[in-house]
Amino acid sequence: MKYLLLIHSNPITWGHPSFLHTAEGQALPAKAREALAAQLEKLLTELSESGELLTAVPLEAPERTKVVRVRKGVRATTDGPYSEAKEQLAGVFIVDVATPERAEEIAATIPEAEFVAVEVRPVSTFGD
Repeated sequence: MKYLLLIHSNPITWGHPSFLHTAEGQALPAKAREALAAQLEKLLTELSESGELLTAVPLEAPERTKVVRVRKGVRATTDGPYSEAKEQLAGVFIVDVATPERAEEIAATIPEAEFVAVEVRPVSTFGD
């Protein structure tokens, strides 16, 4: 089954990987930050080699977001993001795994999970 792993981050400290840009991440010793970066690279390599990783992409800062709505046939485009939340979507992984538990296991190994939220959401198909 496919899962979308959504990484949330505070736009005030925007940057990728986001765990290096949080106050907590920046307070870590250099070796700890390097270990987290290596953990991320190892995770991406392992998931690619196992065939579980479909894609992983960082997103640009929220201030570069546009929101498009069409009402009564008229398109309106506004600056985004859509919500006025403290944390915004920073990046996504799409994985194809055997169980929900495996998706949660992967989410827990993404370094951002130590500093911000990683949401695990099943991917549906049209007609489901």
